[in-house]
Parts: sequence; C-alpha cells; structure tokens
Amino acid sequence: MTDPTSTSEPAAISAPHTPPRHSPRWIIGILCLGAVVFGGGYYFFQHYQGSMTPAAAAAPAAPPPVTVAKPLVKEITEWDEFTGQFAAVDSVEIRARVSGYLESIHFTDGQMVKEGDLLFVVDPRPFEITLTSAQAALNSAQARFDLAKQQLARADKLKKSDFVSQSTFDERQQEMLSAAADAEVAKAAIASAKLNLSFTRVLAPMSGRIGNHQVSVGNLITGGDGGDAMALATIVSLDPIHLNFDVSEQDFLAYQRAAASGRLTSARDQKLKVSAHLTDEKDWPLQGTMDFVNNEVDRTTGTIRARAVFPNEKLLITPGQFGRVRIPGSDPYDAVLIPDSAILSDQSQKIVMTVAGDGTVAPRVIRPGPLIDGLRVVREGLTGDDQIVIDGLLRARPGAKVAPTVGKIDAKPEN
Repeated sequence: MTDPTSTSEPAAISAPHTPPRHSPRWIIGILCLGAVVFGGGYYFFQHYQGSMTPAAAAAPAAPPPVTVAKPLVKEITEWDEFTGQFAAVDSVEIRARVSGYLESIHFTDGQMVKEGDLLFVVDPRPFEITLTSAQAALNSAQARFDLAKQQLARADKLKKSDFVSQSTFDERQQEMLSAAADAEVAKAAIASAKLNLSFTRVLAPMSGRIGNHQVSVGNLITGGDGGDAMALATIVSLDPIHLNFDVSEQDFLAYQRAAASGRLTSARDQKLKVSAHLTDEKDWPLQGTMDFVNNEVDRTTGTIRARAVFPNEKLLITPGQFGRVRIPGSDPYDAVLIPDSAILSDQSQKIVMTVAGDGTVAPRVIRPGPLIDGLRVVREGLTGDDQIVIDGLLRARPGAKVAPTVGKIDAKPEN
C-alpha cells in the first residue's frame, strides 16, 4: 500500500565528499622555494669544495721551536765534599806541678800567649824553705865527709906504722863513704827543691790562645804529676789548624781502588791538595793538604776518620767550628757537561732529548755524575758532538720533528 503523501519521483542519492582542489598559485610557490634552496646548496658546495678537502682538514702543524746545544767539553777534576769540624793541632790543659795557694794570675782570659809566658804563680815560700833546708843538709853532709876524709888519711898513716888496727882503718873508710853518700842525697834534695820552686811559676808550654782561668787567686790548688792535678786553663794552637771529617766506607773503598790503579793520588799522601770553606762561604778559599787517614774503619758507623791541615795566619778559624772540605775524586780529565735542566727522569733512568740533523727528536739514556761549575757531568751516554735540547723540553716528543735554534752551554765557576 502506497503512502498517499509520497510522490512518484524516487528519492535523490547524495554524492560522496571530495576535498577541495589546491589553488595553482600555492603549488607554484612551493616549487619556487625548493628551487631556491637547491640552488643555494649547490652554489655553496661548488664554492667551498676546494677548502673542504681531507688534505686541507688534516694539514700538519709547524714543528715546535726548541733550543739545542752541544755539551760543554772541559778538563775538570771531580771533587767529593764532606762536612768536618776544625780542631787545634795542639791543645794543652795547664795544671800545676805542685800544690799550694794560687798567688797571682798573669794573663787576660782569651788572649794570645807565647811559649814561656808566665801564667800563674803558686805561693813559693814553702818551697823556698824546703830549698834552704836541703842546702843546710848538704852543708852538714859535706862537713861530715870532710872530717871522715881527714880521719881516714890519719888512719892510713898510722896503719903503716902499725899504730892503728885494720878494723879501725876500715871504720874510718866506711864513715867517709857514708858521709859522701849523705852529701849526694843532700844535693838531690836541693835539686828537687829547686825544681818544685820553679814549678810555682806556671809557664805557657806553647804558643796559642788561652781560655779562661778555672781557679781564682787565693784558692788552694792540687798539683802533682798524677791525674788528680787541678786544671787551671787550656791553651790551643791556631796556626796551622786541623779539619777532621769522616769518609764513608764506600767512598773510601773507591779511593783505594782508584789509587791502586794509578788513577788518583792516595789520600794518605800528605801532598794531596784539598780545599775547604766555612759555613758562611760559598767558594773554597782555604787551601791545604791531607794530613792523616785513620788505620781502621769504625765498625759502629761504617766510616773512617780523615784529617786535613790548613794555614790560619789571620786566626779567623777557631777550633770547634764546622767547615766543608772537598778532596779530589779523580785526576784531571775531559768531561762532558750539561745543565741539570736538560735532564729528564724516567723511573730510575736519566734521559736527555737529542735532535738529529733532520730535526727528529730521539731520547738518550745517560749516567750522570757530580755537579761541576753549575753543570752536571755525564759519565756515559753523550759525546761532545751530540745536539741536546736545553730549552723547550715540553715541546720535544720522541720521534717528532722540531725546529731547533742553536744555543750555548756555559759553565759557572764557583771560585
């Protein structure tokens, strides 16, 4: 059954939705922009193509500059240095030979004295009395001797006439001999008394500087030849003066071997020249000779005592002062010298940087020696013809090239 309200025409079918088409002008704009970008990139690539090649990007840097020089070759003598202490060649403690009261002092503490100068006087009166008594004893003994001699002469005459027995003659002879012996004893007593009297005047046994007096006037001093005699003062000699120092067993053995092979003068030779200076000096103004080397090594310290002697005309050095002494460690020879600043450390090795003729850096292991005139001795590893880097070590790399500038190594003598 048909709806009366419907029409006879069929219903219209709607068409599907389609997007609107772009405007031709918008498409043209996009194409133009792409052309501009492409053209600009192509121009940039073409313009900078030469400067962006791999060779230009990895261009080598210029070789770094360094300063090189040949080692200094100079005739030197190696020296070994030791610390020592000055000591007087002679030192005497002044002690009285006799006991008594100290009567006077005849010096100023610390002054220079000469041998034979009067230093102390012990009260001489008791010794004068002893001398007088000894002289009286001699007179008595001499009188007895004279009498015994006369009696013996009489007895001899009477014996010839048999008026004196042989026993009486023998008694007279023994009395004379006893009197003669008593006279000799008295003479010895006089000599002893004179000697003791002379000991009351204490004289300087040598020249030198005397210390302070240990006993004041009025004190009773103990004298004698034993160890109980009281020390009154001390005198030390000043010119010349000794310098005592200790040498290690290793150094001493090296000297012994060098001397045995003829490469070095023996340290026991008193003609061996040495130098020294005081603690406030840098050069070596004191010139002396070796004086003594001990006959054994100290087992507790492993050192041996040595001694040198130096002149001290100006009396500048005082016993007890410390000094520095140097002794030859070699005979003169041509040494290779370089500055310490040119040496590098590689663990236990010492290295210097050498530069070949084409500027290539090559490390060289060396064996350094002592410091001479501000430069280090090279015992092994270098010759006088090698070129070493003395400035710019941080820029020198093994195997790399450098731009060397020629410099010079100069010594700085210490004296």
